[in-house]
Amino acid sequence: MTRFLIVNADDFGQSPGVNRGIIEAHERGIVTSASLMVRWPAAAAAACLAGTHSDLSVGLHVDLCEHAYQEERWRAVYEVVPLDDGVAVDEEVHRQLAAFRRLLDRDPTHLDSHQHVHRNEPVRSILAGVADELNIPLRHFSPAIHYCGGFYGQTGTGQPRPECISVESLLTTLAGLPEGFTELACHPGLPEQRETMYGSERAREIETLCDPHVRAALAGLAIELRSFASLGKEVR
Repeated sequence: MTRFLIVNADDFGQSPGVNRGIIEAHERGIVTSASLMVRWPAAAAAACLAGTHSDLSVGLHVDLCEHAYQEERWRAVYEVVPLDDGVAVDEEVHRQLAAFRRLLDRDPTHLDSHQHVHRNEPVRSILAGVADELNIPLRHFSPAIHYCGGFYGQTGTGQPRPECISVESLLTTLAGLPEGFTELACHPGLPEQRETMYGSERAREIETLCDPHVRAALAGLAIELRSFASLGKEVR
């Protein structure tokens, strides 16, 4: 059985702490790719870091909104455009793609969205069209790439689940990977002053992703690390 693993860090460019955490998890750990949020002030710094880490694949993390679980319901923290307005979504997606190209002087190696909003229409069709045009994978909708989102330190209502980002949990996940290509999503980052919905979990993720037992397990299980840039045309 041949198994390949892409370890993709979301939220690249969201803040200096996230940028540093992703680079640390790439240099010392198993992160091979990252998804860039171009709207945030730290996006330019992330692009500079990507320029000095040529083996880190960088995709576009389309950022249309963010929700947090408060008072027993999900509430919008911000909304860039209404998600049900196809024209506005299409214009914003292409604005962010143009910003990505300005920052990195190239196309993204893959495409996904903040909080997975592209799983629903009309965002789904719009991002699928961009992915087809660029011949790059779109998270959840590239048949040759299995998506694994279990490495996340919170429940569906934002409650802490530190056991899900432990070394033991990750080793169990690796042992159960299917044949072929898998994308494992992660959210590493270093502590910061600002309060975020996913804070202390980011530092814990770095520890796990950089733990030597994890890399040893990859070797023992004959799982090869790959990046989105290294995918063959038939996989894209």
